Amino acid sequence: MNLIVESLAGKEIRPCIAELARLRMEIFRDFPYLYDGDMAYEEQYLASYLRSEDTVIVLAKDGDDIVGVSSAMPLEHETAEVTQAFLEAGIPLSEVFYLGESLLMPAYRGRGLGHVFFEMREAYARKLERFRYCTFFAVQRPDDHPMRPAGYKPLDGFWRKRGYVPRPDLRTFYSWKDVGEAAETKKPMMFWLKELK
Repeated sequence: MNLIVESLAGKEIRPCIAELARLRMEIFRDFPYLYDGDMAYEEQYLASYLRSEDTVIVLAKDGDDIVGVSSAMPLEHETAEVTQAFLEAGIPLSEVFYLGESLLMPAYRGRGLGHVFFEMREAYARKLERFRYCTFFAVQRPDDHPMRPAGYKPLDGFWRKRGYVPRPDLRTFYSWKDVGEAAETKKPMMFWLKELK
């Protein structure tokens, strides 16, 4: 295993969008997202990443193979589904850096790469010198969901150790098609927030 982690920003990210889409469709099929995606949905969803010069993508590579990716961008460049909760709460969009996906192939988990993804995106936000907060959201599934695997452990503890606080007052809904479903349905999403020091 020859792991390398690197970050790309602005126009440098364009060649990575297809890999980001591929990993989203593969990894998000698992619980709790259960995402049954297609490239048309991905192209629409990821278009906002290409519109912002301050988007950053962090890649984990094993040799030439991309085995993990995480993304981030200024919240003000995100869609209304993402920004509306902050507008309603009176939190200026210009002060928030939005952390998107954090995706890692199962064989590479438990090696500290999740921490590296957060550290590199937060460092990039600090370098831009205009953000007070970092945020991300996570899908809210009921504890008794029929597709919840035995022994499933949510990532809440990991996020709390990194300084993120769940914000039940900051919520949104996102629609996608679940594995085994015929049509898209709305999913409740809750934001987690961290104040950058």
